[in-house]
Amino acid sequence: MTSVAALTSGRLTPSSRFRVRQHIPLLLQYGFEVSEFVPVTAKDDKLPWIFGRVRTRYVLPMFILWQAWKLAVRAPGLLGSWRSDITWLERELLPGFQTLEPLLAGPLVLDVDDAIWTSKPFGASSVAKIARRADVVVAGNNYLADWFSTYARDVRIVPTAIDIDRFHPEITVGKKDNGPFIVGWTGSGGNLNYVYAIEAAIGRFLHNHPDSIFHVLSDQPPRFLTLSPNQVRFTLWSPANEAEVVRSWHVGIMPLPDDEFAKGKCAFKMLQYMACGLPVVISPVGMNREILMQDNVGMAASSDDDWFDALSVLYADRSMASALGLRGREVVKKSFSTGVVSRIIADVFRGLA
Repeated sequence: MTSVAALTSGRLTPSSRFRVRQHIPLLLQYGFEVSEFVPVTAKDDKLPWIFGRVRTRYVLPMFILWQAWKLAVRAPGLLGSWRSDITWLERELLPGFQTLEPLLAGPLVLDVDDAIWTSKPFGASSVAKIARRADVVVAGNNYLADWFSTYARDVRIVPTAIDIDRFHPEITVGKKDNGPFIVGWTGSGGNLNYVYAIEAAIGRFLHNHPDSIFHVLSDQPPRFLTLSPNQVRFTLWSPANEAEVVRSWHVGIMPLPDDEFAKGKCAFKMLQYMACGLPVVISPVGMNREILMQDNVGMAASSDDDWFDALSVLYADRSMASALGLRGREVVKKSFSTGVVSRIIADVFRGLA
């Protein structure tokens, strides 16, 4: 049995949960015993209390102490790497910095599912150094792989996986037919700006289809400026409710800007929707476009008119929407399920053991 020390970013951090944690039981079947080292303070956590709302330059001493604390709680993972055959590092230890990475034992696998080189203050230079240190960089999509290929000697594309037993279509036949037409979005509060950017289009759709609702599943409530409160629903996200809420929708949306950070995203929202049998309306950016090209699973939208038209078509033609959703689930089962992706990860480890 080959031992693997997995250093993850936090208990609830999506990349930790879906890039690493969900694969641990399956990797055991391939002969890899993974021990996850989860920091008690997530690496993206802001300063506690009111200090987290103040600009860094005004609380610089506390910010430095806070970063030092975040590194201190990574000590068990550092020790674990020296006691294991392989180290599996999920992203960098601190955003925008190279810190303890040179001290990690090898072989080192760096797992990346975002354009982490865009993090301030030293993202590009620090991530390049970590990539040179890694034996293998595991990148979530082609865009990330292209960037890391300049610095890493071995780059593999490993998509983010979906547990299709958790994320599955609604089982109760006709359940959705008895209620409003639900357009849904899920994501962290920090990404709500992407939704605000198409608020006018969503508002126009809701106005023209008064029996519709826009449902947000997030860790913080949205603050819309124009949407009617009667047509907006908010559910506080938790790991326990995420799959159940998503499968209750009729359409899942994933708006993104066409910028460097968005191109690095691994289309995870899109894949969640597809696994639940939902048609998708997405910004054709980065991996979103690549998945949409694999099969007819939804629609692309680049303008407010595009968003309105796509949602209106899916509202009017429920049979077509259902067919798109079924094809989407088949795409996930074939290329993005945990069973498929765990085998790919096992192959990466096997080449290092």
